[in-house]
Amino acid sequence: MLVERLIKIMRTYDFLNRDIELVRQLELPNWWIAAGYVRNYVWDDLHGYSSRTPLNDVDILYYDPSDLSEESEKKFEALLKAKLQEYNWSCKNQARMHIRNQDNPYDSVEDAMKRWPETATSVGISLGRNQNIEIIAPHGLNDLFDLVIRRSPFYKDEDYFYKRVQSKRWLELWPKLRLIEEEGDFFED
Repeated sequence: MLVERLIKIMRTYDFLNRDIELVRQLELPNWWIAAGYVRNYVWDDLHGYSSRTPLNDVDILYYDPSDLSEESEKKFEALLKAKLQEYNWSCKNQARMHIRNQDNPYDSVEDAMKRWPETATSVGISLGRNQNIEIIAPHGLNDLFDLVIRRSPFYKDEDYFYKRVQSKRWLELWPKLRLIEEEGDFFED
Protein backbone atom coordinates (compact mmCIF):
# COMPACT_ATOMS: atom_id res chain seq x y z
CA MET A 1 0.00 0.00 0.00
CA LEU A 2 1.28 3.45 -0.88
CA VAL A 3 0.78 4.90 2.62
CA GLU A 4 3.22 2.36 4.09
CA ARG A 5 5.62 2.96 1.21
CA LEU A 6 5.55 6.71 1.86
CA ILE A 7 6.16 6.23 5.59
CA LYS A 8 9.07 3.89 4.83
CA ILE A 9 10.65 6.42 2.46
CA MET A 10 10.17 9.32 4.86
CA ARG A 11 11.73 7.32 7.71
CA THR A 12 14.95 7.13 5.66
CA TYR A 13 15.30 10.92 5.95
CA ASP A 14 17.86 11.46 8.69
CA PHE A 15 16.26 14.64 10.04
CA LEU A 16 12.62 13.58 9.94
CA ASN A 17 12.33 12.88 13.68
CA ARG A 18 14.02 16.18 14.55
CA ASP A 19 11.76 18.17 12.24
CA ILE A 20 8.54 16.50 13.34
CA GLU A 21 9.44 16.98 16.99
CA LEU A 22 10.13 20.69 16.48
CA VAL A 23 6.73 21.20 14.88
CA ARG A 24 4.95 18.99 17.44
CA GLN A 25 6.33 21.19 20.24
CA LEU A 26 4.35 24.15 18.89
CA GLU A 27 1.15 22.28 19.84
CA LEU A 28 -0.68 23.53 16.76
CA PRO A 29 -4.15 22.10 16.16
CA ASN A 30 -4.32 19.59 13.30
CA TRP A 31 -0.76 20.27 12.09
CA TRP A 32 1.06 18.79 9.09
CA ILE A 33 4.44 19.15 7.40
CA ALA A 34 3.47 19.20 3.75
CA ALA A 35 4.16 19.97 0.12
CA GLY A 36 7.78 19.98 -1.05
CA TYR A 37 9.07 18.52 2.21
CA VAL A 38 7.33 15.26 1.36
CA ARG A 39 7.03 15.47 -2.42
CA ASN A 40 10.68 16.32 -3.09
CA TYR A 41 11.98 13.58 -0.84
CA VAL A 42 9.81 10.95 -2.53
CA TRP A 43 10.79 12.15 -6.00
CA ASP A 44 14.47 12.16 -4.96
CA ASP A 45 14.09 8.58 -3.72
CA LEU A 46 12.31 7.42 -6.88
CA HIS A 47 15.06 9.00 -8.99
CA GLY A 48 17.77 7.26 -6.93
CA TYR A 49 19.37 10.54 -5.83
CA SER A 50 21.89 10.15 -3.02
CA SER A 51 21.47 13.72 -1.78
CA ARG A 52 18.30 15.63 -1.13
CA THR A 53 17.13 18.36 -3.49
CA PRO A 54 17.23 21.67 -1.55
CA LEU A 55 13.90 22.95 -0.28
CA ASN A 56 12.62 26.45 -1.01
CA ASP A 57 10.70 26.33 2.24
CA VAL A 58 9.15 23.93 4.72
CA ASP A 59 5.36 24.24 4.75
CA ILE A 60 3.66 23.77 8.11
CA LEU A 61 -0.13 23.65 7.90
CA TYR A 62 -2.59 23.77 10.75
CA TYR A 63 -6.26 24.55 11.29
CA ASP A 64 -7.30 27.00 14.01
CA PRO A 65 -10.52 28.96 13.35
CA SER A 66 -10.18 30.68 16.75
CA ASP A 67 -7.10 32.68 15.66
CA LEU A 68 -7.06 33.95 12.09
CA SER A 69 -4.19 36.40 12.56
CA GLU A 70 -1.18 36.34 10.29
CA GLU A 71 0.85 37.49 13.29
CA SER A 72 0.35 34.09 14.94
CA GLU A 73 1.74 32.37 11.86
CA LYS A 74 4.79 34.66 11.93
CA LYS A 75 5.28 33.91 15.63
CA PHE A 76 5.33 30.15 14.93
CA GLU A 77 7.78 30.64 12.06
CA ALA A 78 10.09 32.66 14.33
CA LEU A 79 9.97 29.98 17.03
CA LEU A 80 10.92 27.30 14.51
CA LYS A 81 13.63 29.49 12.95
CA ALA A 82 15.15 30.10 16.39
CA LYS A 83 15.52 26.35 16.87
CA LEU A 84 16.50 25.42 13.31
CA GLN A 85 17.81 28.15 11.04
CA GLU A 86 18.61 25.99 8.00
CA TYR A 87 14.96 25.98 6.85
CA ASN A 88 12.78 28.75 5.53
CA TRP A 89 9.75 27.86 7.67
CA SER A 90 6.30 28.76 6.36
CA CYS A 91 3.41 28.29 8.81
CA LYS A 92 -0.08 28.79 7.44
CA ASN A 93 -3.38 28.48 9.27
CA GLN A 94 -5.66 26.89 6.69
CA ALA A 95 -8.68 28.31 8.52
CA ARG A 96 -7.72 31.73 7.10
CA MET A 97 -6.17 30.86 3.73
CA HIS A 98 -9.53 31.09 1.96
CA ILE A 99 -9.36 34.86 2.50
CA ARG A 100 -6.07 35.15 0.63
CA ASN A 101 -7.31 32.76 -2.07
CA GLN A 102 -10.66 34.56 -2.42
CA ASP A 103 -12.51 31.31 -1.83
CA ASN A 104 -15.23 29.97 0.43
CA PRO A 105 -13.98 29.07 3.92
CA TYR A 106 -12.15 25.77 4.19
CA ASP A 107 -13.43 23.36 6.81
CA SER A 108 -10.12 21.54 7.41
CA VAL A 109 -6.49 21.28 6.35
CA GLU A 110 -7.51 18.53 3.92
CA ASP A 111 -10.20 20.73 2.38
CA ALA A 112 -7.62 23.47 1.80
CA MET A 113 -4.97 21.10 0.42
CA LYS A 114 -7.27 19.59 -2.19
CA ARG A 115 -7.44 23.07 -3.76
CA TRP A 116 -3.66 23.33 -4.23
CA PRO A 117 -2.47 23.59 -7.85
CA GLU A 118 -1.14 20.04 -8.27
CA THR A 119 -2.13 16.71 -6.80
CA ALA A 120 1.36 15.38 -5.99
CA THR A 121 2.07 18.40 -3.78
CA SER A 122 -1.09 17.87 -1.72
CA VAL A 123 0.55 15.45 0.70
CA GLY A 124 1.56 15.92 4.32
CA ILE A 125 2.87 14.04 7.33
CA SER A 126 2.22 14.43 11.05
CA LEU A 127 2.45 12.48 14.29
CA GLY A 128 -0.51 10.56 15.61
CA ARG A 129 -1.39 9.93 19.24
CA ASN A 130 0.96 6.94 19.47
CA GLN A 131 3.85 8.86 17.83
CA ASN A 132 3.16 7.07 14.56
CA ILE A 133 3.55 8.95 11.30
CA GLU A 134 0.20 9.83 9.76
CA ILE A 135 -0.44 10.84 6.16
CA ILE A 136 -2.85 13.34 4.66
CA ALA A 137 -3.36 13.18 0.89
CA PRO A 138 -6.71 14.48 -0.37
CA HIS A 139 -5.95 13.29 -3.93
CA GLY A 140 -4.34 10.03 -2.86
CA LEU A 141 -0.73 9.07 -3.45
CA ASN A 142 -0.84 7.60 -6.96
CA ASP A 143 0.38 10.73 -8.76
CA LEU A 144 3.20 11.23 -6.28
CA PHE A 145 4.48 7.68 -6.76
CA ASP A 146 3.71 7.54 -10.48
CA LEU A 147 5.89 10.66 -10.92
CA VAL A 148 2.96 12.60 -12.36
CA ILE A 149 2.40 16.34 -12.26
CA ARG A 150 -1.34 16.87 -12.65
CA ARG A 151 -3.49 19.90 -11.94
CA SER A 152 -5.94 19.40 -9.11
CA PRO A 153 -9.55 19.15 -10.30
CA PHE A 154 -10.35 21.81 -7.67
CA TYR A 155 -7.75 24.27 -9.00
CA LYS A 156 -9.08 26.27 -11.93
CA ASP A 157 -6.20 28.63 -12.83
CA GLU A 158 -4.62 26.57 -15.58
CA ASP A 159 -2.16 29.33 -16.58
CA TYR A 160 -0.80 29.62 -13.05
CA PHE A 161 -0.46 25.85 -12.83
CA TYR A 162 1.76 25.75 -15.95
CA LYS A 163 3.77 28.80 -14.86
CA ARG A 164 4.34 27.14 -11.49
CA VAL A 165 5.55 23.89 -13.07
CA GLN A 166 7.96 25.86 -15.26
CA SER A 167 9.24 28.21 -12.53
CA LYS A 168 9.86 25.33 -10.11
CA ARG A 169 11.85 23.49 -12.84
CA TRP A 170 10.48 20.14 -11.68
CA LEU A 171 10.83 18.49 -15.09
CA GLU A 172 14.52 19.42 -15.11
CA LEU A 173 15.21 18.45 -11.51
CA TRP A 174 13.38 15.12 -11.80
CA PRO A 175 13.53 14.02 -15.46
CA LYS A 176 11.34 10.93 -14.92
CA LEU A 177 8.34 13.17 -14.14
CA ARG A 178 5.45 13.31 -16.57
CA LEU A 179 3.24 16.35 -16.97
CA ILE A 180 -0.39 15.34 -17.46
CA GLU A 181 -2.21 18.12 -19.27
CA GLU A 182 -5.76 16.93 -18.83
CA GLU A 183 -7.77 16.10 -15.77
CA GLY A 184 -8.10 12.40 -15.15
CA ASP A 185 -9.52 9.98 -12.68
CA PHE A 186 -8.20 9.99 -9.15
CA PHE A 187 -7.86 6.90 -7.05
CA GLU A 188 -7.74 7.00 -3.28
CA ASP A 189 -5.24 4.83 -1.43
